[in-house]
Amino acid sequence: MTAPADELPPPPASTEAKGDIDRIIEAIVYLYTESRRATKEVARHHGLTGPQVTALKMLEGFGDLSLSDLSARMSAKNSTITGIADRMERDGLVERTRSEADRRVVLMRLTAKGRRLAEAIPVTSMEIFATALRSLDEGDRRELRRILRLLSDRVADEVQRMEDRLGRRAEAGGDRHEPR
Repeated sequence: MTAPADELPPPPASTEAKGDIDRIIEAIVYLYTESRRATKEVARHHGLTGPQVTALKMLEGFGDLSLSDLSARMSAKNSTITGIADRMERDGLVERTRSEADRRVVLMRLTAKGRRLAEAIPVTSMEIFATALRSLDEGDRRELRRILRLLSDRVADEVQRMEDRLGRRAEAGGDRHEPR
């Protein structure tokens, strides 16, 4: 039986392409690791988790956000953001309010305590990235944005395919590895 085309592995890369891909992955891992390290250090200093710091800074920067908007901006699942919001609400950092424009929508809003804390927390990783990005000329920034948008779309497609395959496996009797 032949696997559907969307489940076939990509063709092997040339040695040169593999080298390029390896260096790009190393750069992405480095950026991710450094960002998380900087955020964790700041969070620990303030008695928070990294995701709580990110949520505080998002709310500080964008103002009131629905849980769905916050989860999209943080690239996290709604259930994850709900847990973060619950803990932040318990600690008096945020409050949930109804949207005046659409009463069905619940917004997350910083409390005075949350705002003071958000203002006291430097966005080290974001500041580092912003400084580095400002050093690029406009054309390079535009090209980087285009490539990152394309890469993000392709990663989202791959994640969806993986989740679809795992869902099909789970439906077929468990989450086991299938022979290749």
